[in-house]
Parts: sequence; C-alpha cells; structure tokens
Amino acid sequence: MTVHEVSSIVKEHLDTINIGCFQGFDRPLLLISNHYPGVWLEHVYDSVFYALQDRTKLYLAENTVNLFISYQKEDGQLPCFILDKGNANFKSYRCPEGVGYAQTQEVVSFAKLCMMVYRMNEDKQFLQKIYDASKRWADWLKAKRMTRGEGLVEMFVGYDTGHDNSGRLDGLSCIGNFQIDGVMQNAAILPPGDPVAPVIAVDMNCNFFATLIALSDMAKELGREAEAADWRKQAAEVKKKLIALCFNEEDCYFYDVDKNGNQRKYLSCTIFHLFMEGVLDPQEDARLISALYRRHISNPEEFAAPYPYPSMAMNDPSFETHKGPNSWGYMSFGLTALRATLWMDQYGYKKEFDHLCRIWVDVLTKYFDERKMGQGIDPITGVPTKLSEWYSSTMLFYLYAVNRLGLNSAGAAKEKGC
Repeated sequence: MTVHEVSSIVKEHLDTINIGCFQGFDRPLLLISNHYPGVWLEHVYDSVFYALQDRTKLYLAENTVNLFISYQKEDGQLPCFILDKGNANFKSYRCPEGVGYAQTQEVVSFAKLCMMVYRMNEDKQFLQKIYDASKRWADWLKAKRMTRGEGLVEMFVGYDTGHDNSGRLDGLSCIGNFQIDGVMQNAAILPPGDPVAPVIAVDMNCNFFATLIALSDMAKELGREAEAADWRKQAAEVKKKLIALCFNEEDCYFYDVDKNGNQRKYLSCTIFHLFMEGVLDPQEDARLISALYRRHISNPEEFAAPYPYPSMAMNDPSFETHKGPNSWGYMSFGLTALRATLWMDQYGYKKEFDHLCRIWVDVLTKYFDERKMGQGIDPITGVPTKLSEWYSSTMLFYLYAVNRLGLNSAGAAKEKGC
C-alpha cells in the first residue's frame, strides 16, 4: 500500500474508533487501543499532541485533563489509569472500581501538559484549576515519594516508570506494582524489604523538574510573581541534586541510584527525559548536551539503531536478555518516537528527526497489510510488533511524520460526538 492509502486509513481509524466514550461517560476521549482498556496518565500527551496538530481536537485534551483531575485524591495523588468498564479487557486488570492508584506512571509531566492545553484554550478558570491540581500533585510526590530525604522523587515499583520488562528494573521486588493477594496496593506504599527500592529515578525527576517549571509558568500567568519565582528556585534545586547524584562523569550518563547509594548502570532510554522535560538548557548545558548526543544517542552501538530509538542501548548487557513485544529493555516504541516531538527540533536536531520520521514511515507502511500500527518496532530488524495494534501513539506519530516529510495530506478532521 502507498503512504497516501495508509495515512488515510490510519486517520479514519483514529477519528472513528480511537475517539470514543467510556461506559457511563458522556465525553469523548482519545483511547489508546482496544488492547489497553482506558486512558493512562502517561498517554495524556497523545490527546494534547493531537490538539496541537488539529485545534478541532482540543476538546479531547481538555476532556482527558479534566478526567484525571476529577479522580485526583484529596491528598493530591493522581490516578495512573482510568479504565473503560465496557471494554472486553477490563477485567484482566483486576481493578473493579476502574481507577488505578497502584503506580505513578506519569512519564511526561502532567502539569506541563496541562499548561500546554491552557496555552491553546486561554481559559483562566481552567488555569486556576490546573494550578491547584498540579500543586497538590507536587505536594503528594514530596510527601510520599521522597522518603530518603534527598529532595528527589523515588521509584518504588517498576510500573512507576512505565518501563515494563526493562533491565533497569532488575532486582526490584515488584517489577510491576505492589500487590497483596492479587490486590493492587496504593503507590504511596513502599514494598517492604525491597533490596534496591526506593530508587532515585532519573526520568521521574525529570518529570518533577518539568512540573515545577510548569507551576512557575502557571503562577506567572495568574499574576503570582513570588510563587512563580519560588517554583523556579525549587526546579533549579532538583536539577542540581539530580546531576550531583545521578550523573556519572566518566560514562557521561545519568543513572538511577538505589537505596544504598549505588548507581544502577543501565543505559536506559531515560536519557531522553533530560531533553523531553527541558532539564538541560540549550545554552547553559550546551557541552553536556553535545556529549550526551554524540556519545550515546547518535552512537550506532547504543541508541542509533537501524530502527531507532531502542528503549535500552544495544551494547547494554541487558539488551539481549529482555527481548519481547512489550520490552522497555529492547524495543523501539511509538511512544518514544512521539515524545521526540518534545525535544529534537527544540535542541537543534531537525535533520536527525527527519531521519527518524522517514524510518518509521517506511517500516510502518511496508508492513501495514499484516501489522496495523502496533506499539513498537524491533530496533534491529524493523519488524513491527502486533501487540496493541491501532495504537494511538504510533498512529499519531505516523501521521505527523508523513505530514512533516510532505508525503501526504491527512485530510480534514471530523469531530465525533457520543
């Protein structure tokens, strides 16, 4: 099939199948896929990104943000997912209430995404709402996920990072979430006796940094200059501590740090979060940015795979032992490709981003007849996985890449009601 034909089919599927309403809800959302029965906190960027590309889809971003805030607990905890009870896969999650709090799984700063929505709708009431919600979320992380006194956010369980089946989770007692007799426990609970957790996680602190910056931006918009300055000061402290604890100068890499103070030397895709969340300043950190990109991201032995970007560097010892269709220790994921829209152009890697777009368009088009927009591709062979076909992040990136490269027009969008 041609790129024109595939993009037309993908756009139609995205707008007519992936946009829909949960059982018992009357506001449409951008759903991940039939395989994942609901919306996840780490996928909020999907709806925000779609709105950025097509302002007629702003309602999806607003509905998604408002949905997560509506289920925020009084202590500030945000849900990690909200399930569609009408989906055939709902029961497999063993969450009868349909709202999960067993891990954080933010991955992209929720506050930053909220601010991106505000910049589109310019609704001052919405701004106040997201400011209050983001403050409560930051307070929850400080109260529940900074148990070591380092002033940095900690990973308790593997699903906190969204990096299922990654080598970076080796040694954790709960590589998923913490359960007792099959019942998921609240993410505020540290699994007892864990040999490595709580772990200072690089990506989670990049998220937290971006949250503090977003809070500063929100406060400034609200005319609260003193609060804005304080949030910026807090963000600077997080960055300083993150570099001091997690950066390994010899390796020129940022590593997670276990509860004993040991750096966990996995060459994980967490390195991208330093760019995604704007932790590294293009001017102040220019030398570090250049070194990280040259030594790791553009290194053909590490992340510059034939089909980038793998979720673990190819020369990491854990790479070959964590193969699988949903392995964040091996596969190149549509989520990673879509999140590249948050950083590659902004840091001056436009040509490299074009190259990434070209590779994904070529391989997804080539295999479309047999593999319909699954959640990732093999970084070595380029064969897409069949896992979670019609995956929202992959479809969004495909359509974006096609348009960016000038290969096809995606056509006019039509809003779907319920």
